Amino acid sequence: MFIAQAFKYYHDFWRYLIGSLIVIIASFIGQVPFMIAVFAELGLQKLQSGVSEQQMMTTLEPNLNLFLLLLSFVFAMAGIVLVIKFLHKQPFKKLTTSRKKVDWKRILFSFTLMAVFVVASTYYDYYTNPESYVINFKPVPFAILCVIAIIMVPIQTSVEEYIFRGYLMQGFGTLAKNKWFPLLLTSLIFGGLHFFNPEVGKLGNIVMIYYIGTGLFLGIITLMDEGMELALGFHAANNLIAALLVTADWTVFQTESILKDISEPSTGLQVILPVFIIYPIFLIIFTKVYKWKNWKSKLVGKIEEPQPVTE
Repeated sequence: MFIAQAFKYYHDFWRYLIGSLIVIIASFIGQVPFMIAVFAELGLQKLQSGVSEQQMMTTLEPNLNLFLLLLSFVFAMAGIVLVIKFLHKQPFKKLTTSRKKVDWKRILFSFTLMAVFVVASTYYDYYTNPESYVINFKPVPFAILCVIAIIMVPIQTSVEEYIFRGYLMQGFGTLAKNKWFPLLLTSLIFGGLHFFNPEVGKLGNIVMIYYIGTGLFLGIITLMDEGMELALGFHAANNLIAALLVTADWTVFQTESILKDISEPSTGLQVILPVFIIYPIFLIIFTKVYKWKNWKSKLVGKIEEPQPVTE
């Protein structure tokens, strides 16, 4: 099983604490180029006089800003690889899936399903509310965005999945020896870390339902499928297609996308639709395609530590 296989390697919980710290430090190191670029642009005097986080996030040209922001995830990914290899002595594949090899068809299927939904829902909203958008398309900046986003966004989303649905899921699972604890805790931590996103300040705390609900959904499909492939594809499609299609002044990533949302943001359907309608539909689709069974055992059951083979 996906969590239980971590018992075969160094799984003392202190290793997960140290490993998490190493990944955080690696991420902070990756933020240094962004801070240097902002410092060079604003100058010491402006920084000392006080600059808001939003001002810092919009100081640089959008494509450069996006690249430097995502660069920290490259460092974080390197941290994850090193931690798994040297601290846990665990093959990286075992952090990804319980299958003999990573199932790329699952990643592609999940990516395609989510990409179609994002494109269709964006088109529908643009068609029904054209006054809420302006055409932001500029060929050269958009082409540069495509290169940056296609390379860097999947790294960003994969880092989040490897941390929450992989590393911490296995760490909390081997600690608690059950499945409900890592499922709930990783979902809460995943949602909680998004509390500092500008979307929360603009939309209010109610948007945390979306973030925590998304973490719960990704955790469920990881446990039910005994691997992260579906979560990796889903998360990559959600962030990548959104970055290419729509930007807004109040989102964490402001890009040279095709459209710009100029409407006053509101909660309501933006929170309710994905968590309570779309995600359950996706669960039904995945269940039919991959013939999932034993929901209770896979989501809240106990995790048995494999016993050593004796002769």
